[in-house]
Amino acid sequence: MKITRRNLIKLAGVATLTAAIGKIALTDKATENIATSSTAQAASIIQAPIVGSKNVTGTNFSGEAAKVYFTRQIDAEHLIQLYQKINSTIGGKVAIKLHSGEPHGPNILPRDMVQKFQAQIPNSTIIEANTAYGGARANTERHRQTLQVNGWTFSNVDIIDADGDINFPVQNGFHLNEVAMGSHLANYDSMIVLTHFKGHAMGGFGGSLKNIAIGCASGAKGKLQVHGVQDYGRWVGEDLFMELMADSGKAICDHFGKKIVYLNVMRRMSVDCDCAGTQAAEPTMADIGILASTDILAIDQACCDLVYNAPDSADLKQRIESRHGLRQLSAMAEHKMGCSQYELIEI
Repeated sequence: MKITRRNLIKLAGVATLTAAIGKIALTDKATENIATSSTAQAASIIQAPIVGSKNVTGTNFSGEAAKVYFTRQIDAEHLIQLYQKINSTIGGKVAIKLHSGEPHGPNILPRDMVQKFQAQIPNSTIIEANTAYGGARANTERHRQTLQVNGWTFSNVDIIDADGDINFPVQNGFHLNEVAMGSHLANYDSMIVLTHFKGHAMGGFGGSLKNIAIGCASGAKGKLQVHGVQDYGRWVGEDLFMELMADSGKAICDHFGKKIVYLNVMRRMSVDCDCAGTQAAEPTMADIGILASTDILAIDQACCDLVYNAPDSADLKQRIESRHGLRQLSAMAEHKMGCSQYELIEI
């Protein structure tokens, strides 16, 4: 079945939509947590009651909901505060995966915010990988020049495929048995996935899954595997592409186990990815905030719910649905990569 907003709502059994985030009855677990917190904290536990926030697959759900922390404030202080809610398993040599962007990209994450955030993470390194589509990040030398242009000068950036790639296995993948990741990825003990949530020309939206599934794959080989092609210019799309991304993302999630966490920054949400650079369409919706979770499905699901719940999100919703982007969510659910049911806890 084609996964659209309407079908997701039907699958989830959600009867109504609201124009803003709505309060819902608290679960027993949430009530227990509130008993030991302040009244202000208790009032902040909310969930967007839309677009499959209960279930994206239509199957029965059992078990506890994932926790997704949320703030409307987009700055270093609140980014750090949210990270501290989810960082208990992060240690050793830490990779911070983000999208550093094409030259002069207008929508990439603020460098000063990332710099202040990274300063709080001991033994951490920002990581990136070369692209498969040519351009200013197609090889390591040009990529490093672009990093300088875009202001990623406060820290060394490890281009993880500078020395080739290494195969990560995919357990019970839809289409892939292994994916070629940048070889340096194997040098890290933990990973922080710091994502600019926005649209994407092929994926519909780019969240935590896209950031690791494409972003950690090597430019020479892995990105072609994830795009389902042998050479640039013949990309596949729609459901197949989403399933390939889920395969690649699962390989990374399985590799790091519990030592991987996710932060999605919902600002300047163009319908285009940061890989579009200066050609990216100007955002037509307001910024929403920052989300954090230890659950990759829950955080991308929550971001989609917030988009669908926003009154000014028509362009981004059209981009998501026209590319079958919501298949990312159901594919992750089928791979058991996380929970589509979540508590959105506002900070």
